[in-house]
Amino acid sequence: MNLSQIRKAISKEKNPAQAINLQRFFKTGKGDYGEADIFYGIKVPVQRGIAKLFKDLSLIDLKELINSKVHEERLIAAFILIDQFKGGDHKKKKVIYDFYLKNRKGINNWDLVDLSAPKIVGAYLIDKEKDLLYKFARSEDLWEKRISIISTQAFIREHYFEDTLKISEILLNDKHDLIHKAVGWMLREVGNRDLKTEEEFLQKHYKTMPRTMLRYAIEKFPEIKRKSYLEGKI
Repeated sequence: MNLSQIRKAISKEKNPAQAINLQRFFKTGKGDYGEADIFYGIKVPVQRGIAKLFKDLSLIDLKELINSKVHEERLIAAFILIDQFKGGDHKKKKVIYDFYLKNRKGINNWDLVDLSAPKIVGAYLIDKEKDLLYKFARSEDLWEKRISIISTQAFIREHYFEDTLKISEILLNDKHDLIHKAVGWMLREVGNRDLKTEEEFLQKHYKTMPRTMLRYAIEKFPEIKRKSYLEGKI
């Protein structure tokens, strides 16, 4: 299996009509967060299937794929990296983690971040120092900031919330809607496992955090409580 073969397999699944819809959905217009991203219009389950067929693709070929101008090629590369990371020993995991970070410029849309960051960056750092995530949280780069908070989903699943809350505080005043949504989502994930911990955080910040962030964080609260937060009456 090589780069030429996987690109041929990807190209066979092109759907121009669906590509137009995806270009709108992922904000590819001038000045948007996904400006100039190219879509082939391939559904995610199909991409996963291609990734499985080419799961042993070399890092040399994966480097080409993850830096492609085509969104689906980058996402398929991410799926393959996730699979190789999951099936690898400690040495292999380190190689995949380093490769991912070195080529993170290809992880440049919210779906790419959300599907890969917890399963590679978060999974690798779960028992290690997490300074990198704090560096990314303070970055000027939108996707590094999203990686910083979404990676903590791996920690949340292990009922470890400290880094999620600290990084959420760093990102509280961020201006981008995609960060508001990401932080709110991770706070909600904390609450799904420990509601008291989430509410302690909200008590400190709900009056000043962006409304989108708050709405995402309290999405699953009972209606009366949700309204109380939104109206500032907690």
